[in-house]
Amino acid sequence: MTTTQIWETYSEDIKRFILSKTKDETVANDILQDTFIKVHTKLHTLKDSNKLKSWLFSVARYTLMDYLKTSKVKIEFNDFDTEDVPETHEHTEKDCLRGILVNLPKKYREPIFLADIMGLKQKEVAKKLSLPLPTVKSQIQRGRQKIAEGFMDCCGYEMSEQGYLVGQLQDKEDCKICK
Repeated sequence: MTTTQIWETYSEDIKRFILSKTKDETVANDILQDTFIKVHTKLHTLKDSNKLKSWLFSVARYTLMDYLKTSKVKIEFNDFDTEDVPETHEHTEKDCLRGILVNLPKKYREPIFLADIMGLKQKEVAKKLSLPLPTVKSQIQRGRQKIAEGFMDCCGYEMSEQGYLVGQLQDKEDCKICK
């Protein structure tokens, strides 16, 4: 799917989501534009096209958070914990990851998001967060470890000898974080 097709299909839903948080049409239009610039430049990183809509809402949510951070508007992160995307009854790794990320301390969550989801280089993350580069590197590494630990605690995954998470996703009722 091209960026134009994505725009035609999802822009109204994403704008409605952004507008529900900002309550300002002009600001919502600016954030929507910024969101689609990011979508256009990062679309090639989307591995599963079935997850396009939720990925778009994640990009929009974090673009909105970036705006709110730079505009000095105060808003709680908890406003963004629940996604305004229709829920499915299927239990996926994404459900677990969302729960793990929500419970991840902010000092790990922000660098992880900027580096691993937005695709910024660690040096750019350090500049954006006004932190020394070694601190950011450490926070990203520790955050990744905490995410892996979360999958092991939540879903019963195990770490292989090569350092990869292995296992099978448990039923939602057995999952400790996202049930």
